[in-house]
Amino acid sequence: MPELSNINVVREILSRHGFHFSKALGQNFIVNPEVCPRIAYESGVDKDMCALEIGPGIGVLTKELAKRAKRVLAVEIDEALPPVLAETLAEFDNVTVLSADVLKIDVLKTAREHFGDTPFVVCANLPYYITSPILMKLLEEGCGAESITVMVQKEAAQRIAAKPGTRDCGALTAAIHYYSEPEKLFDVGKNSFVPAPKVDSSVIRLKIRKEPPVSVPDEKYFFKVIRSSFGQRRKTLANSVSGGLGLTKDEILCALERCGLSPTARAEELSLEDFAAFSAALAEITQSRA
Repeated sequence: MPELSNINVVREILSRHGFHFSKALGQNFIVNPEVCPRIAYESGVDKDMCALEIGPGIGVLTKELAKRAKRVLAVEIDEALPPVLAETLAEFDNVTVLSADVLKIDVLKTAREHFGDTPFVVCANLPYYITSPILMKLLEEGCGAESITVMVQKEAAQRIAAKPGTRDCGALTAAIHYYSEPEKLFDVGKNSFVPAPKVDSSVIRLKIRKEPPVSVPDEKYFFKVIRSSFGQRRKTLANSVSGGLGLTKDEILCALERCGLSPTARAEELSLEDFAAFSAALAEITQSRA
């Protein structure tokens, strides 16, 4: 079998198939031989579990998952790659490649069609531009996975793994912590890829929660409040939230007071519990208007 961590082998395979890297799809293939075995190991997948991989590329991580998992479903958006994968994964009979855009499929339904009731994990090397949409789709729609182990840009990993109420926290951070328990596992240098990106990456694991850490009556409104709060993060909540929710500054200040929060509080200072209380207070004020 071809050694997919050898840059010359990778280039020869891709050249033979007439493949060209797509900047639009953010394609950077892993060639560091130490990275993918560790990602597969950290995912926790074993012979009693399956793995759903998003964006297999030429199959470097796919091979490592196939060695450990009962079955692997690799979802690939680039229609030029399945012929390449048919060659690089020829030794495995437990891998299925699905040509599809993961953002356009029902992930839970697709997983059940291929895995039945067998528990599964999600693994991926995610391009920067699509990191948030994919993670939020998996979490919001309830993809059914036990965990999500992904490689993302280092800066994105820091935001995702940050604790709510800290400086690095953002709207994505709050949402990630609501649905999962994130953990940063290890860093991966930019020279581990071909073509090499401009920045380093990190691998993170999201352990899916059985229940959210806070109770909110209306999740959509809860996240709308969070997005509005971080929309202008340098401003105080009294100034940043009013425009997004159609409330006056005085009403925002009233909600903050009800929650015992400072009138000069900023979004990055609030915990999930604070956001739950704040959104509930804002909802009450909005309803009292009717």
